Amino acid sequence: MSNTNHPLSVTIAHLNDTHSYFEPSSLQLNLTIDGESVSPYVSAGGFARIASRAGQLRAEAAERQRGFLLLHAGDCFQGTLYFSLFKGEANAELLNALGIDAMTVGNHELDLGNQSVARFARRIHFPLLSGNWDLSQEDPEKTDPLASCPNVYSYDDTAQTARWMVKTIDQEPVAIFGLSLDRMDEISNPDPDTPFVLSTQVAENTVKAIREQGINKIILLSHLGYEADLQLAESVSGISLIIGGHSHILQGDYSDIGLDKADPYGVRIGQTYIVQSGLHSLALGHCHIDFDADGQVIRFEGKNELLIGRRLFVDAARESTIDEQVYAKAEAYLAQHPLIATCPKHPEIQDILHRRYLPVVRQQEVEKITILENALHHTRIPDAEGGSEIAPLVAESFVYVMKQQGFPVDFAIHNAGGVRCSLPAGNITVADVAGKLLPFAIPIGVYFITGETLLNTLEGAIDNALDNGVIGTGTGSYPYCYGLDFHYDPDQPAGKRIYGLKIYRDNQWINVEKSDIYCGTSSAYTMKGKEGYDAIVNVVRPKYISQYSMADAFIEWLKDCAGSLAVSEPREISRSS
Repeated sequence: MSNTNHPLSVTIAHLNDTHSYFEPSSLQLNLTIDGESVSPYVSAGGFARIASRAGQLRAEAAERQRGFLLLHAGDCFQGTLYFSLFKGEANAELLNALGIDAMTVGNHELDLGNQSVARFARRIHFPLLSGNWDLSQEDPEKTDPLASCPNVYSYDDTAQTARWMVKTIDQEPVAIFGLSLDRMDEISNPDPDTPFVLSTQVAENTVKAIREQGINKIILLSHLGYEADLQLAESVSGISLIIGGHSHILQGDYSDIGLDKADPYGVRIGQTYIVQSGLHSLALGHCHIDFDADGQVIRFEGKNELLIGRRLFVDAARESTIDEQVYAKAEAYLAQHPLIATCPKHPEIQDILHRRYLPVVRQQEVEKITILENALHHTRIPDAEGGSEIAPLVAESFVYVMKQQGFPVDFAIHNAGGVRCSLPAGNITVADVAGKLLPFAIPIGVYFITGETLLNTLEGAIDNALDNGVIGTGTGSYPYCYGLDFHYDPDQPAGKRIYGLKIYRDNQWINVEKSDIYCGTSSAYTMKGKEGYDAIVNVVRPKYISQYSMADAFIEWLKDCAGSLAVSEPREISRSS
């Protein structure tokens, strides 16, 4: 160990799982004031408030001659129209404006595959950390290879460590590395040539290597989940601070305002402190840490702060009479709450939002794609009146878009849980589709399977949805299809419950042959074989994941085919008896 290390005082602010919530959210609180229960709404969070509070903390640190870091523990993608419409561009610009020092890769960053991460990495002005992401065998001929991005700190396959960044604060080096979920391929969509390595071993090797470099102040930006962070701190010594994400844990006791009570901020395991700061840009965590020359944390103080505006709002439809005195006391209570900060909105963030992105979002909220003459109902499991009217249309849109891309698609399967709501009659906007109906920007893909695999896929998905012979994961797995017709008999033995399976080819229904090969399209989530879809992974050719999200496909289909919403062949394609 080097003898040149010195004590260090630093303030670290952090956030995680912001999910494109750049604007404030309307958050309902529940308080008891003078024995009376009140449930006001507050304008909470948003990047403009985060920027203001981070700026205050940065200024306070400078006054006290402390270092300052602002770190993000992953999952900035997904969540709102800002991502559905701009696919990471808005995320990059607004994170740059916050002055982020580093961010780790979350699973939702990879929902649209490596290319969206590479484009994001080339836009941001800070390091993107994912020290257990092995890019060493990535195909250099890709359109946007990640391995060539100098600000992506990935796995060092030679040293078997994470690549780490060094932030020098008051002439003292601080090492920061990142880890992401080990089994990223199971819940997201990394390219097959860029696997994730076991995080615990990488952490152990990395800490050892950092200390051999003479650095004894080490921060881990983790997107492993809260329980995994606690376990990692138990098994790997030498990490000063773990800043976590993925589990959406807002550490601290917010029960007095009607929110959850979690572990106290800064849980300590051995010599390691673990922090996490909720989700959706509602709160900002910050801690003040003093290190001695040996790298031991000798002082740790911090908290999460829910960031709110000054005013309280009420639901006039539910509260016809309002005791203004009680609400004034509620405002005063929140103003002095130790875990709440009243924040103005930072003008620079507001300017970026209003100048670049907000007009497009607002336009999409009102601009119609098509008009529905009748409401379209969605239900997960078909009942006596039939099944979902929307899910088969979504499946049809997958076929339409993939055929436009030149793939010989025969059919589509879409899980019922992938559709989130019914659609009312009237104007349908992009916001209705991308913000409500299909809110997660999960890509669609193409696969080739045998008829026997198709039979097993359908049966497994329905068995899972109905808990038929298995302990299912819920009704969301029920398969809605386009281009397929079949019957399901729950009373038959396993392997024989699907019968009469036909496929629509050349304007006619033909029987599916077990040994023949068929081309299908589904969401990348379904293609992973989750929730009863185990058989679908048995492809006869490599699968293809496109850059089209589910919402992209449905919006394009609605624009091009809106006049054909009346049910016709081969839309009535999934029957059970």
